[in-house]
Amino acid sequence: MGNELLKRSNKPTGGLWSAQFLIDNPNLVKEVHQEYVNAGAKVITTNTYSTIPSYLCKDNKTHLMSELVDKAGFLAREVSNENDRDILVAGGLPPLDESYRPDLVPDKKTSIPVYEELITILNPYVDLFLCETVSSIAETSNVLEAIKSKASPEKKIWLSWTLIEDDSSRLRSKESIEDAFNFAEEYNPDAYLFNCTNPKAITHGLESLKKLTDKPLGAYPNVFDVPHGWTLDNDVDVKLKNLSIKKFVDYKDTWESLGAEIVGGCCGIGPEYIDAISR
Repeated sequence: MGNELLKRSNKPTGGLWSAQFLIDNPNLVKEVHQEYVNAGAKVITTNTYSTIPSYLCKDNKTHLMSELVDKAGFLAREVSNENDRDILVAGGLPPLDESYRPDLVPDKKTSIPVYEELITILNPYVDLFLCETVSSIAETSNVLEAIKSKASPEKKIWLSWTLIEDDSSRLRSKESIEDAFNFAEEYNPDAYLFNCTNPKAITHGLESLKKLTDKPLGAYPNVFDVPHGWTLDNDVDVKLKNLSIKKFVDYKDTWESLGAEIVGGCCGIGPEYIDAISR
């Protein structure tokens, strides 16, 4: 969502990231949702990745959090309702500081109230909650504890971890997938996924995860690797990759052979990629 919004607006990356468009141009958010639906997407995710204090405080807009989360939920639900076929709305629950940085995960006392506010506001709009780009067992604990407390009981829970960009099948915290899975199972998520990670690392992760569970598995990669120490605002450059649409489709086939039932895209995966795997 963030990359697509920036591409269409020709704006530079800003501190508010995708939340800025809920303020400046909510219609563009709706247009991007619809473009993914037109491409064949069956699930769209609320534009709530940066409607959180760590982003909003950069522009003194923390007071707008509730309003922006509500707007993001409303827009996604509106797109779902306007389409003939059923489009599920996933309530995006992001990292509460920087992505990929288990060393920066806020403690429970800080994290859980923020997650609870997100969940409470999104409950009326979403079909499921998507805990995404989760980098450690501690972060897993924070978001699942909040869901247990505030999510409506009928909402599905999809838990999506981000992995080290290698073949080690470890979370960014260097904790094993097996340890993370064994912890998360206490909360009984409905599906396990990997996201915001390069496709090769995701493949190794699925090979590990399929040995642990019969629950639905999923994958939605980036088109680039994320180097150690990266943040949205620092000078560390991401390692751009040339993930062709054909290669993406090949990975989709591989992941399905490993049992994945949910396939999509994260950073840099535009509607043209979703169109290809849909076809």
